[in-house]
Amino acid sequence: MSLVQTELRHIARRYMRMEAPGHTLQTTALINEAYLKLVDQDHVNWQNRAHFFGIAARIMRHILVDHARASHRGKRGGGMEPLPLDEGLVFTPAKSARLIALDDALTRLARFDARKAQVVDLRYFAGMSVEETAEALRVSETTVIRDWSLAKVWLKRELIQADKGAD
Repeated sequence: MSLVQTELRHIARRYMRMEAPGHTLQTTALINEAYLKLVDQDHVNWQNRAHFFGIAARIMRHILVDHARASHRGKRGGGMEPLPLDEGLVFTPAKSARLIALDDALTRLARFDARKAQVVDLRYFAGMSVEETAEALRVSETTVIRDWSLAKVWLKRELIQADKGAD
């Protein structure tokens, strides 16, 4: 349990670094909400450690997106900037709106190519390595690298188009 809590805290901190200072949801609250949703999963066949943490990361993302949507009703899209999708991510003030835009783009990507969306969840949000992602998805590392590259290009294009639409 201690190892699980440590990894969940790592994922939650990664998410919270994306949020504006003074965010009303704290890291511990995010972990607690995610944990409650994880233990409520009745029909999940946990494949391995990477699968569990991938789902945990997705749940945390949805919690933050729901929180952002609730706090930005009526202001959606205002001041959005393209979100760079690389490991050395640097954020600016419109973080919640950008997280919503990214979540919307990921939802569209999942409809188009579910595996690429899973790669983004595992690599970007859960912070997994190429090797861990390949293991979780039961594909080759080359496939993960290819999907990761294509997903970043696709999402960047979608976020730029969303930004242009917000103007």
